[in-house]
Amino acid sequence: MGTEDIKIKINKLIEPVINSCGIDLDHLEFGRMGRRGLLRVFIEKEGGVTLDDCELISREIAAVLDVEDPVPYPYVLEVSSPGLDRLLKGPKDFKKYSGKTARIITTEPIEKQTFFIGQIADAGDDEVSLLLPKDKKIIIPYENISKARLEVEI
Repeated sequence: MGTEDIKIKINKLIEPVINSCGIDLDHLEFGRMGRRGLLRVFIEKEGGVTLDDCELISREIAAVLDVEDPVPYPYVLEVSSPGLDRLLKGPKDFKKYSGKTARIITTEPIEKQTFFIGQIADAGDDEVSLLLPKDKKIIIPYENISKARLEVEI
């Protein structure tokens, strides 16, 4: 079983457990570190995630994973919040954070640029529009986004 298959299986096992605690699964990452695995679980909730939330979810999902044993080798479990500068992974995230400031790197230049910081003005199913300084608006297709994250606003 490959790491992607393990990740899918883990997701199905832990998401209901996390939701039953009144918390949402933002995303998870799973990969190999030599002979061991690393499972990172990112959780979120209205009002923000606390250390107590991370401890609770860690205990709850560790119990399920110990019983179900979806990983055929030793692994490390980490539970945390995605943070203020969270990754934006697709239309759902861009819609959720509409009005917030984002940093976007594109795979291909748009108007001779591949790096943008601006306010998410509109997020559709295929593209996002950013309001850049000087009231300039740019449209970026999701398929052209290499990496995107929220900017920490001070």
